Amino acid sequence: MIRTIFATAGALTLAACNLADGGADSASLDIPEVTDGDLSEATMKDVTRELSSDAFEGRMPGSAGEEKTVALLTEKFKAAGLEPGNNGSWVQKVPLVEITGKDFAPLTISGGDGEPMALEYGKDWVGVTYREDAATSLADSELVFVGYGINAPEKGWNDYAGVDMKGKTAVILVNDPDFGTEGLEGPFNGKAMTYYGRWTYKYEEAARQGAAGAIIIHETEPASYGWNVVESSWSGPQAYAQRGENAPPLTQMNGWVQKPVAEKIFAAAGKDLSELASAAKGKGFKPVSLGLKAGTSFKNDIRKFESQNVIGILKGKTQPEEYVIHTAHWDHLGRCTAAPDGDDICNGAVDNATGTAALVALAEAHAKAGAADRSLVFLAVTAEESGLLGAYYYASNPVFPLSQTVGGINMDAFLVAGPSKDVTVVGPGKSQLDQFLNKALKASGRTPTPNPNPEAGYYYRSDHFAFAKQGVPMLYVDGGEDLVDGGTEAGAALAAEYREQRYHGPKDEFDENWDWSGVMQDLQLFYHIGRMLAMSTSWPNWNEGDEFKATRDASCEAGEGC
Repeated sequence: MIRTIFATAGALTLAACNLADGGADSASLDIPEVTDGDLSEATMKDVTRELSSDAFEGRMPGSAGEEKTVALLTEKFKAAGLEPGNNGSWVQKVPLVEITGKDFAPLTISGGDGEPMALEYGKDWVGVTYREDAATSLADSELVFVGYGINAPEKGWNDYAGVDMKGKTAVILVNDPDFGTEGLEGPFNGKAMTYYGRWTYKYEEAARQGAAGAIIIHETEPASYGWNVVESSWSGPQAYAQRGENAPPLTQMNGWVQKPVAEKIFAAAGKDLSELASAAKGKGFKPVSLGLKAGTSFKNDIRKFESQNVIGILKGKTQPEEYVIHTAHWDHLGRCTAAPDGDDICNGAVDNATGTAALVALAEAHAKAGAADRSLVFLAVTAEESGLLGAYYYASNPVFPLSQTVGGINMDAFLVAGPSKDVTVVGPGKSQLDQFLNKALKASGRTPTPNPNPEAGYYYRSDHFAFAKQGVPMLYVDGGEDLVDGGTEAGAALAAEYREQRYHGPKDEFDENWDWSGVMQDLQLFYHIGRMLAMSTSWPNWNEGDEFKATRDASCEAGEGC
């Protein structure tokens, strides 16, 4: 989970996207009136407390913590009044492989005029392999700076133009070429990050180009998180989807390097990183060989296993084969880099025991209200922290046809605070779901604030994205920062404290003194949206010009829904 908790107070002045009508043809949408849900704060507290206890060991997929998590969610979904969601089963098996790197040699950089460099693992660089090999060796691999590592034919943009990357290592800037601009205009949506800015894309494209390695230069602001997050998230066991016989090619090693270290590497090559980074922002940039060689090696422990998505359903009365989906990821990082006090369990209380608890609380409330017209699906997915793997698996192997899935809501961590005057809308203006959101907000007297950090690309960084890529309209709404008690200053301070002290670390722990009033306020909003969608006859679509609309239209034409 990486989300809008990384907002800064100054960024809140970003000009708002038009959330007034939520897209074209607003008059044609059926948005019924609904009443408040009977939501239990005790459920939110109890489920969050239990899931984030040390007994669950950080809820790593494939661990004893997973077994306890799946058992608890099955029990809670059943008690809430749901039925098993997968043809009589509460779970959907998700085949994964866990690769744990060990015995890391330094990342060596040789060539140029200076002495060879030996970069320390963890401090200077981190790296993993996606290959299911017992040992990884990157030897004498030529370093090539490929700018932002983007190949986008539809934009006439190719950072790999004219270079054969076979056996070479791509050195790549984080984010995309429009980072640092103001407004939302530009070849890569201006300040708003596109999928081309995501690290997942950059590694995928380097592999498609035949590269042996790919190293992203970390910088806190364009990455939207510090090196501590990289070090913690990219060390220890890493889960990936198991690969079939005809799977796409992979690099030998993917990694990150600290920016000051990258500057030294470029200096050793007689190059200036800042000058080349500036040049990489322009169309027509050509890759630059640094005249240096990189090498490292490490061993890998490999374990193949099945993880599990947990699925419950409250079947609809009149349109039971039309589905409204709620998603949250149950997993976290397991054991991770220890805190100074020796605590090495990443409990993931905020991220995402709270979102998982919200699935249970919402299920209870909808069941108490009685079946809606459409079916309500509650999906707790695995391996979000490893790259949305559980969500991608479901979206590729849906239990309920995506052409019959009306839309949905994703809940990825509730930063526990008091009530707020606003909510943060991630990806505003993308779909007609904004109309349902706007009506629910109006009923609660709150206002929508566009994502204050569109450059971070949050819409592409949580489980809803797996569904959006398949054309299903999904809302991603975060808690507001304009707190009733303290305003935006207090909200920004709380977000900064979480980011710097707890996020993806051992101190993301349950606190008995938390004020849950703001969380319950947000949960009521999600209840209203889900209930309105489930009682509506409309099929909200993506707005004209959105990158996912063509996929949705094709899905509707091929299926029986929409």
